[in-house]
Amino acid sequence: MTQPPADSPVMLTVLAGRAWEARLTTALRAHGLSLRHLGALGHLAATPGLSYTDLARRARVTVQSMHATVAALAALGAVREPGAGRGRAALLEVTDRGQELLATGRDVVAAMDAELTAALPPPARAGLTLGLLSGLRAATGQPPDGG
Repeated sequence: MTQPPADSPVMLTVLAGRAWEARLTTALRAHGLSLRHLGALGHLAATPGLSYTDLARRARVTVQSMHATVAALAALGAVREPGAGRGRAALLEVTDRGQELLATGRDVVAAMDAELTAALPPPARAGLTLGLLSGLRAATGQPPDGG
């Protein structure tokens, strides 16, 4: 691998993000999940009864893509559409199996969080999340205070 510029926080963040995403994708795959599955389950668990459109908007994907994601989750028994019918919006909810998969996904993420922070010197651990949130806000044009 070519060494990134040591003085470029943007390039280091991009490269670190890609590496951790690849590892997370592999770890989730071992449980029959994808990052998109985990995101959809998380949104639905936090706000039951979302429509495909609302869920797609929150996940920042197309409605068609979300239909495919939900179909995969339904095949896993993780999501259902109670009361869906002709002329009625499909409102989605997480099943007990979906809650189990969501907990598994969160455990995988927590283990990787622990691994990442264990590799840092103690003074850097405290500022990591704050620094990443600040960087995310800057990248998305949000005010530094998150407001």
